[in-house]
Amino acid sequence: MTPTLTPPPEAAAPPAAEERCDRCNAAGKLRIVLAGGGELVFCGHHANKYAPDLLKIAVEVVAAPDFSWRGTELTDNPNLLTS
Repeated sequence: MTPTLTPPPEAAAPPAAEERCDRCNAAGKLRIVLAGGGELVFCGHHANKYAPDLLKIAVEVVAAPDFSWRGTELTDNPNLLTS
């Protein structure tokens, strides 16, 4: 049997400057990758507003370098998810 090498999956990149929020069309600040392979992009407002729900469905999350996402705090302190 011949071994088959598969390259590692590509890591998601932060939203590009021209990408818009899937909710309101503002500038994208956060990209989430879903288990099924789809991606969603959110502005800062919607990314923070829906952070607890996004954490439940995302398999990968990438924020723009200039964006501080609330989900990072929720991941670091899971007790905040229950309040």
